Amino acid sequence: MKSRRVVVTGMGALTPIGNSVSQFWQGLSQGVSGSANITHFDTEKFKTKFACELKNFDPTDHFDRKEARKLDPCAQYAIVAADEAVKDAALIENAADPDRVGVIWGSGIGGLITFQQEVMQFAQGDGTPRFNPFFIPKMIIDITAGHISIKYGFRGPNFATVSACASATHALIDAYTYIKLDKADVIVSGGSEAAVCEAGVGGFGAMKALSERNDSPETASRPFDKDREGFVLGEGSGALVLEELEHAQARGAKIYAEILGNGMTADAYHITAPHPEGVGVKKVMQNALEDAGVSPETVDYINVHGTSTPLGDISEVNAIIDVFGEHAFKLNISSTKSMTGHLLGAAGGIEAIACIMAINNNLTPPTINHFTDDEKIDDRLNLTFNQAQEKEVVTAISNTFGFGGHNTSMIFRKFEK
Repeated sequence: MKSRRVVVTGMGALTPIGNSVSQFWQGLSQGVSGSANITHFDTEKFKTKFACELKNFDPTDHFDRKEARKLDPCAQYAIVAADEAVKDAALIENAADPDRVGVIWGSGIGGLITFQQEVMQFAQGDGTPRFNPFFIPKMIIDITAGHISIKYGFRGPNFATVSACASATHALIDAYTYIKLDKADVIVSGGSEAAVCEAGVGGFGAMKALSERNDSPETASRPFDKDREGFVLGEGSGALVLEELEHAQARGAKIYAEILGNGMTADAYHITAPHPEGVGVKKVMQNALEDAGVSPETVDYINVHGTSTPLGDISEVNAIIDVFGEHAFKLNISSTKSMTGHLLGAAGGIEAIACIMAINNNLTPPTINHFTDDEKIDDRLNLTFNQAQEKEVVTAISNTFGFGGHNTSMIFRKFEK
């Protein structure tokens, strides 16, 4: 079977530092922090009182009130980002065959806000089950892929991927694979998350996973800094339109980048902690390089998982040194979670966009909030601290890892005919 090349022809983003791809990239380029005190609920009794919330997002700007009430924020964010991506790709006006257009969407948690609201209302009542008839459809993770397909009439492969913080990248990998296998010509893919609520902040807080730097929220996400002490919870969505190359060229689509390959592994070690020797992380990057058919020396930039946790950051950079050898010290490496916070199951979507924008602009976004070197991290690494750096970026890697030991890695390259 002829090998089918897969390219990216549309993107959409709804993030804590920008409500479109252009705003998101501007925020990344300028090193803007999206972290601030939580406005969604009263945090008086919470140890962590801040998060990376969306700014100036009003669902009624995108949905009528009746429709908005039928959608959990997780689905709202996804539909908004997907709409930007579909319009960017000019899918509708260029009449792509709807039977050959799919939707594969990722989320780690799904409708957590809806679940919390419905259960709290029931618990505060007299025991009579007065649940909203939209409770289950609003909550389930796969509903988002359904909503997107219904909105546009896309009748191709349609399902959800769930692998905690690797969910969006797993969705992109599946989309890439289905197009390679000729099961579809176009797939809208990515991820969304809306977990900045009492249950989300309280649950991650109970695990001691979150930063508690309440006196300085804007500097709380500090990957690779000696004083990092947990991640900052974020929310939002990232959407990409993946398309078979000849199909894209035939309809005159603009091409942002080509997807070369991917890797997927499991740590098989611990439900939340990374493998201390980075076994799964090393293997996932090696698998991605092999799948892409490229040597480590051709990679210019890695957007790392880099959540700002004591163990995870060290494990990842050590794995990069093991895989890339001396070339590791010629790479630009950065964690954009220092700006966006951790969007959980949506992280892979917006970080794939960050890689593609780095390729298109020859600019690597920074890892902000670096104040103190960690002696456990090799100082020869270029972690792109505090300011974006101009650099020709031809090939970029996006790493995302999830609770349960799920590891994903995806490789993007500047498009060449």
